Amino acid sequence: MDKSLQSGGNRLNVQQMIEQRKQKTSFGERIEKIIPWFLLLCAVVSVLTTVGILFTLLRESVGFFSDVSLVDFYTGTSWSPWSGEYGVAPLIGGTLLITLIATVVAVPLGLMSAIFLSEYANDKARRVIKPVLEVLAGIPTVVYGYFALTFVTPMFQSFIPDLGIFNALSGGFVVGIMIIPMVASLSEDAMNSVPNALREGAYGLGATKLEVVFKVVLPAAFSGIVASIVLAISRAIGETMIVTIAAGATPNLTMDPTQSIQTMTAFIVQAATGDTTFGSTIYYSLYAVGMTLFVFTLIMNLIAQYISRRFREEY
Repeated sequence: MDKSLQSGGNRLNVQQMIEQRKQKTSFGERIEKIIPWFLLLCAVVSVLTTVGILFTLLRESVGFFSDVSLVDFYTGTSWSPWSGEYGVAPLIGGTLLITLIATVVAVPLGLMSAIFLSEYANDKARRVIKPVLEVLAGIPTVVYGYFALTFVTPMFQSFIPDLGIFNALSGGFVVGIMIIPMVASLSEDAMNSVPNALREGAYGLGATKLEVVFKVVLPAAFSGIVASIVLAISRAIGETMIVTIAAGATPNLTMDPTQSIQTMTAFIVQAATGDTTFGSTIYYSLYAVGMTLFVFTLIMNLIAQYISRRFREEY
């Protein structure tokens, strides 16, 4: 009697375990079906956000170009919207000047940092230096801006007495400091992806450490390095707060870094926070300048993608 009851109880427990396992399996299958749709939704949101931004820029820019000629906008050399002058060349020139200075600062420092971290630093040094370097990427840009205004500019004035408080040199220099982590981190990743067999083969042929770096590692990681530089340049083009605070607000078509200039992003900040009437030509000029900035950054990203595909090394 007891054995039959025990046997019946065991069968009941087995059936319960089977039912529980079926429920878990059914729940897992439902999750497996839901997850791909959730991931697709995330991707679609990103795409729709980009499309929405582009649509807004195009729609509002049309209102601007109905009042201002497209040719005059891109060929004019005087930018004073409150006086009816809408030649965007000074803003483009200021943006390119800041970007050029930033590139000159960031590329050598970032690339040399990447070479040291990838090829020379031991694990202990890498664990200390890399986090400290990447902290630069987390500093708010408004802090960078006041750092440029209150420290970098006075430092440069000790060498250049005629340097004004607002100038392109300080702004571009600090923008370059800001984008160093991007160049260093992405370039180091590109160098680390180079197989050790290539290094060992070069050492076997009698190459020195420096020769391996410049004749083996850098050429093999060329596409990743150039892509990191292009992306960093794209980031410099779109920088706002540093140049707004440190470079001034003078639309000046010049390549003299000691002069006060204004970039496209700085004008957007100035106009958006000023007394700009909704629906006016000045209001729509925000979107025309924003569209120009969008095209610049889009071109830089396309160049980075092309270089990555064109010069990629497969191992």
